[in-house]
Amino acid sequence: MTETSFIKALGRWDTLAVGFGAMIGFGWVVLTGGWLEDAGTAGAALAFVVGGLVMTLVGLAYAELVSAMPRAGGEHNYALRALGSRPAFVTSWAIVLGYVSVVAFEAVALPETMLYLAPDMLAGRLWSVAGSDVYATWVLVGVVGAVVITWINYVGIRPASVVQTIAVAFLLVVALVLLTGAFVGGEAAHLEPWFAGGLAGFVSVLVATPFLFVGFDVIPQSAEEINLPQRQVGKLLVLSVLMAAAFYVVVVLSVSSSMPHAELAAAELATADGMTALWNSPAMGTLLILGGVAGILTSWNGFLIGASRIIYAMAESGMLPRWFAYVHPRYRTPSHAVLVVGGLSVLSPLFGEQMLGWLVDAGGVNIVIAFLLVSISFLVLRRREPDMPRPFRVPAGPVIGWAAAVLSLGLAVLYLPGMPAALAWPAEWLIVGLWWLIGLWFVLRLPRVAPGADAEERLVEATRS
Repeated sequence: MTETSFIKALGRWDTLAVGFGAMIGFGWVVLTGGWLEDAGTAGAALAFVVGGLVMTLVGLAYAELVSAMPRAGGEHNYALRALGSRPAFVTSWAIVLGYVSVVAFEAVALPETMLYLAPDMLAGRLWSVAGSDVYATWVLVGVVGAVVITWINYVGIRPASVVQTIAVAFLLVVALVLLTGAFVGGEAAHLEPWFAGGLAGFVSVLVATPFLFVGFDVIPQSAEEINLPQRQVGKLLVLSVLMAAAFYVVVVLSVSSSMPHAELAAAELATADGMTALWNSPAMGTLLILGGVAGILTSWNGFLIGASRIIYAMAESGMLPRWFAYVHPRYRTPSHAVLVVGGLSVLSPLFGEQMLGWLVDAGGVNIVIAFLLVSISFLVLRRREPDMPRPFRVPAGPVIGWAAAVLSLGLAVLYLPGMPAALAWPAEWLIVGLWWLIGLWFVLRLPRVAPGADAEERLVEATRS
């Protein structure tokens, strides 16, 4: 901790809004039609139930760990204490790419969503990336959004949490309207086929869940800013995962009832077109797009909080340059880290809409790696430090830990070459490869520090000597 500490400003609803809101971005608006085409109604819904189960198991491990170690940086602290300095760096570096990829994703998703509301907004063609034209007006929307979200996070956790709470409340209202529309204008015949694409179709939806569910782990990142008993923090984390799983299942079932799957798959924004059909009103489609914008803001805001806090924690322990550990004396935010992550999101719209797919896969595989290492950390600490105070203690801990680890490993395998979610060449491999080349430079300079309760103190001393 620096001489300037964080402010404990997050209450119960603030904490839940940060976790749940971070998991609900833009993907549900545009990807639902593809999910239904690939896996069918029941297949897509089941994929989210299974994905939600995996994330709940991982979330339980996180919940116990955050209650035991309520410090900014989440995964960084757990892996450092359980596994030592270099595995902790790998864990932290992986989740940073996962977080930054979501922040950059939302900077591209915002102008793409605005196209639905203002289809004539494209002007001033700049260049083409992977066959997709990039326009000045489109870039401007993304850049302005990135600057605003960065500024909100720069000036304090309280403004950021207020924005998060308002946006999440609106998002929940939109989801309720969509669900009601399924009963008002939905048709049972549209739910067919219940299953499509066999196992491959189911897996194609399942592999998207790590990217779509990541966000509950933003709660541990901001642990030092939460003003609640530690046991409650763990419960809220698990609750946020269950809420996200329910949200995605509701979206899949409601949109599926709106029109034939072939039409949804061909739609540019399937969920919005589905909402329009359910209520027979273009205004309702516009309302859903505004809900998508709210989802963009909640995810964007949440992951900027998370990314900046874990970068701060890495710098505080000596893994990254000390400059990143600076805490603003007035706003009490890790302002340098906020500016760096925000700056990266400012750049992402320059690469056009093709960045959407690249970021999902590049971020997804790194998120799963981090989840696997956190699950291992959970198991190691249960064995090595059984008497460590755990205000939220998971029943059948070793069973939960092993299940989370095995399932996370299973998801990671799906990203290997030849598998359904294999990274695309060259863009996605370049993003991941360049990130880990930079990480390799840092990790080779990092002193080897054995795990233990005082691992961070020993690492700080080693890096300063």
